[in-house]
Amino acid sequence: MRPSLHSLLKHGIRICIASAALSLSGLSFAATAGSCTSWPAWEHFRQQFITKDGRVVDHSGSIKPTVSEGQAYAMFFAMAANDQPSFKQLLHWTSNNLAGGDLTVRLPAWQWGQRADQSWGVIDNNSASDADVWMAYSLLLAGDIWGNTSYSALGSLLAQRVLREESLDLPGLGFSLLPAPHGFDLGEKRWKLNPSYVPLQLLRWLAVKERDQRWQQMAQASFRLLIQSAPKGFSPDWTIYQTTSSGRASFSPDLNGAEKGDGGYNAIRVYLWAGMLHAQDPERSRLLRHLAPMAALTEQLGYPPEFVNIQTGEAKNPGTTGFSAALLPFLSSGQHSKALQQQQLRIQANGIRPDAYYDQVLALFGIGWQEKRFAFLPDGRAEFAWQAAACH
Repeated sequence: MRPSLHSLLKHGIRICIASAALSLSGLSFAATAGSCTSWPAWEHFRQQFITKDGRVVDHSGSIKPTVSEGQAYAMFFAMAANDQPSFKQLLHWTSNNLAGGDLTVRLPAWQWGQRADQSWGVIDNNSASDADVWMAYSLLLAGDIWGNTSYSALGSLLAQRVLREESLDLPGLGFSLLPAPHGFDLGEKRWKLNPSYVPLQLLRWLAVKERDQRWQQMAQASFRLLIQSAPKGFSPDWTIYQTTSSGRASFSPDLNGAEKGDGGYNAIRVYLWAGMLHAQDPERSRLLRHLAPMAALTEQLGYPPEFVNIQTGEAKNPGTTGFSAALLPFLSSGQHSKALQQQQLRIQANGIRPDAYYDQVLALFGIGWQEKRFAFLPDGRAEFAWQAAACH
């Protein structure tokens, strides 16, 4: 028997019911024009994870951490919901607590929470470039769609700071995004990179909006990173890029890291970002073909693996339904209808844990895209359902 709508809501997932009933063969998540002014999943996230002053809290950690990634993602979701007050609060908290009160002069610290001495504040001052790219992108977009020149100016300043402080022209690869300003240049012509930090659509629109060719160069280098760091079609969480004195360049698994070279909680976003690329993106087809082994493995198992050995394809443990939600755009964008149906049914059967911060984020992206709450255009710019005339 199919679970009732009540049971889905109980498990934390919010599915927009279109005029027709959900179909087992299609399980449509498409939002109707009449419903696109309300996004129940965002309301759940806002109530569950965002404090009244705009801090996104991961309740699973003992230090109740906030990460800059969470602040940036929430700003994007607030735009998708046309929630200007929440966007403003999220930005205000980020500036005051992660950037010392001024995002125009410094990048936000990546982690904030309860310190060892029981005080609250920044735990690690290093920034996280994926959060910074998403934040700059969201501010520039918000400036346009809400007519706020302050957001536009701040987004441009953040984007310039990312290029200046978190990017490097790597020999043999090109202008690339480092994960942070400190700690990822390993010396001896070796760098630690993260493929999930570079959504191509964001880099494309920043290139258009900022009119700085380095963003386009970064998009080109990032595409090479996505392909070459996943030799068997499975993306790693982290990868080591290195060059030799003879000029030979290569990627290798980061075997010394906590993930031992596997792809897991970071890498799941690589498939998510790829799946949400516009059909006219010049690299989309090749990227989806290259990553197709992940779709085949998911179909074989019936679920996405929590971790996968990127060299052998060996799966380790079932991933959460948040992982299933993250794969929905990826599976929708290729010839993977069976795997897509499996994951839709898995979500319908189990829901998304309502108290799991990261699973809820993945679901807001994956299911939100399926519901057509937002879409990325060929130039990388996001467009939101509420902007349609029928939604005003």
